[in-house]
Amino acid sequence: MRFILYQEGPEYGRTLRQLTLWVHHVLLPVYGREVSSTAPWCSAWWEHPEAVAQLHGLWLAWEELTDSDSPGSGPASWHRDCLGPVMLSLRDPAGPFAGCKPGAHRAKETPPVDAMDPFGPPPSDPKD
Repeated sequence: MRFILYQEGPEYGRTLRQLTLWVHHVLLPVYGREVSSTAPWCSAWWEHPEAVAQLHGLWLAWEELTDSDSPGSGPASWHRDCLGPVMLSLRDPAGPFAGCKPGAHRAKETPPVDAMDPFGPPPSDPKD
């Protein structure tokens, strides 16, 4: 499966639906932990592209490391290498859910970027 940030249209919608089922029926019931100001979570997590990307990666690793063909150490590796770092990043007070409160999503502004591409061709001179 292609990483979700490379998908669009119906493919993105299908993948996001599958991810949502996993997040809501596996991840959150088992690993969700209580929401607090020091461990935020947004109930509209799918509105945060960073969260979607991190959760999709976590889900892909889950699929790979916990299926019946995985080595016995797969689940332990997933917990150590994937779950912990992703949840710490997502639930960080300065992370993607900063400012969100239970039942209250707050959209984030992306950092500003200069309109000029520093690696593109120089703008043409209007006198030419």
